[in-house]
Order: sequence, then structure tokens, then C-alpha cells
Amino acid sequence: MPHPAPASPDVADLDVYSADAYEDGIPHAAFAALRRDSPVHRHPDPEVPAGFWAVTRHADVVTVSRNPEIYSSHERLSLLPEPVGDALDTQRLMMLNMDPPEHSRLRNIVNRGFTPRTTLTLEGKVEEACERIVDEAVAQGEGDFVTMASAELPLVVIADLMGVPQEHRHQLFHWSNKLVGAEDPDLGEGLEAGQAIQLEMFQYADQLGAEKRACPVDDIVSKLVQPDRDGNELTALEFDLFFMLLAVAGNETTRNAISGGMLALIEHPEQWARLREDPEGMAATAADEIVRWVSPVNAFRRTAVQDTELGGQKIAVGDKVIVYYSSANRDEDVFADPYTFDIGRDPNPMLGFGGGGPHFCLGRHLAKLELEIMFKTLARKIERVELTGPARRMRSNFLNGVKDMPVRIIPA
Repeated sequence: MPHPAPASPDVADLDVYSADAYEDGIPHAAFAALRRDSPVHRHPDPEVPAGFWAVTRHADVVTVSRNPEIYSSHERLSLLPEPVGDALDTQRLMMLNMDPPEHSRLRNIVNRGFTPRTTLTLEGKVEEACERIVDEAVAQGEGDFVTMASAELPLVVIADLMGVPQEHRHQLFHWSNKLVGAEDPDLGEGLEAGQAIQLEMFQYADQLGAEKRACPVDDIVSKLVQPDRDGNELTALEFDLFFMLLAVAGNETTRNAISGGMLALIEHPEQWARLREDPEGMAATAADEIVRWVSPVNAFRRTAVQDTELGGQKIAVGDKVIVYYSSANRDEDVFADPYTFDIGRDPNPMLGFGGGGPHFCLGRHLAKLELEIMFKTLARKIERVELTGPARRMRSNFLNGVKDMPVRIIPA
């Protein structure tokens, strides 16, 4: 049955920026109030005296995403905090923080490893990994679902995709956790530790790239470090930054979608029953609905480089603009019963992979493949999953993540 929207507070008192606001999950009541009363909202920012514009409606998020000539990723980077010190120039070389035409050049190079055809070649390996992971989780019976299932699949896939030896895949897990969990007391270790981890990743990427240049094989790294037919290739620093981006993005987002999706299915047993009745038929729409519901990436930042207008507000050059995918994915003007978790939802124009434009998720085909096969496998082999304690969420305003989720697995 449809679920009502959460009660909306007064917009003057809300907070959708601090990590504290996300400790119990996405602040949907605050976002509902913003969409209704102030969809492009001047929000306080501890680092920017003028604050930032919080963009919360689906249509406005799409507008910002598809107009990089107005809303730049390069000017002040894409992550929410203000860039610090000498890191700005280096971080601008990461594809995430580029605008066309520089972004287009880099994306055309890395696209070689992420075509739908390339993704399909991984299908058998993903199926094999899911069979093993779920069988081992069933055999274990009880434990943390994140480490038993959610974290393992993207690690196996990303390691295989990049040509990283499987025995090194948990090092990727360690690095990415520390980098994205800076504000979480269980994960973060401070700015200096984060810089040290980046250096470790760069050193590992340098060695990996050198090995693939000397002895190329059929993996994405070999393709990226070899010139294409036009002589285009990544510089050493561009490759190091892309390695870090892929290791984090390919790991964290898919892991959080699997964990959050399983939690949603536990909390909505009628939807789990639907999936179990027809895993093959429901997997594709279930994957989309899980991404909509979870919104693994909460937000990205842009900077206005032209005076413009959005949602009735005048945006000035230099203004900080943050687009909130988690809010857009509950927009009442776009989704029927947006607070209802419906694995058969169709159409489902969710923005979990971005709002279009140049930064539309490079790995979306692979992420959907992983989600579809994982949840088909879970539905075939498991009667139900029960929580044995509360799921603990990552303290982050950037990623919507579950740190650990104690469960009991009842096999089919």
C-alpha cells in the first residue's frame, strides 16, 4: 500500500548538509519540505559564508547535470567540502572534476573498458562470483551481511576488470573505506592519513600500469595504458587518478546498493516475496528501484561559472550548487507514491546514476548487471534474511552507506 510522505519541518530550521543529519539515514522529511517550499534553497555552509544552493527537485537536478558550461565540476571540484591547499590542481586532473572538452577527451579514452559489450563479457564471472558468495553466506548462516555478501561482489568484479590480483582485492576495500569514510568515527583517520592512503594507491597504480604496459593482457588497465588507434592514452598521473576513482566508485556504490537493497527487502517482506516468485522477471526493475530507494550517492557539488536562474532563484557566478539525488529520487512530481518501495516500478526515471550529461555514471551497465545477478541469486537460494540487530549507517553526507548489518540467513 502507498506510504505517506514524512512530516515536513519548517525549511528555515532544516539541515541537509552536515554528516550529523544523515546518521539515521537520508533526511527525507527535510528534503520533502525543500521540494515543496524552497526547491532551490540557500543553505548555510560551515566553509562558505554565503552558503550554497541546495537543489532538490528532479527537473532542476537534471538541468544542472546537463549544463556543464553553466555548472562546473572543474572550478571548485565535485565533492561537497571546499578543496584544500595544493590538492586542487591535482584533483582537477581526475575525470570526476573535469568539464568538457577535457572531460570528453579523457572519457573517450576510458570508455574503451566500459562499453555494454565489454560488460556482457563479464556476465559469466559475475554469475560465478554470486553463486560462490551466496553459497558461502548460506553456509555461514549468521554474520554481517555487508562483509558476507555486499562488499565481496564489487571487489571481485573490480579486481577482475582492472587486472588486480584477487588476493589484493581486500586492499581496495581498505583504501576506499578510509577515503570515503573521513567523517565516520569508525572509518576516518584524518586528513594526513587520507593523503597517505592516496599515495599508497598511486604507488600501487604506478606499478600496475608499468606491468600492463610491459605485458598487456585482456583487462581495462591494459587498454588504458596502451595508445588507441589515434595515439590517445592516459598520462601516468591521469591513470593514477582514474585508478583511485574506479577503485572507490566501483566498490562503494555497488556495495551500498546491495546492502541498502537487502535492508529494504527485509523491511518490505511482500517485495521479497515478489522477487522470490519470479527472480528472472523481476530482477531488472528491482535493480532500478533499489538504486532509486537507496540513492548510494547522495549529492555532488557544482560551481556556477555564469550568472543564471534556476527554480526561480538567481544564481551568481561563483555560487556553490549541490544537487541532491536522494531528494530527486523521491520527487512527488515524477514518481507515483515515491515513499513506496516497489520492485516492479515502471517507468522509473531515477537519478541514481546521475542526472545525465557528461558525468552520467560510466559504470552503470556493470553496476546494474551486478545488482540483477546478485538479487536473482539471493532470491533463488534463500528463503529469507532476518536482522539480528540494527543496521549501522555510515556517517556521511556524500554516500548513503550501511557499515554493518547483522543477519540470520534461512536457506531455501
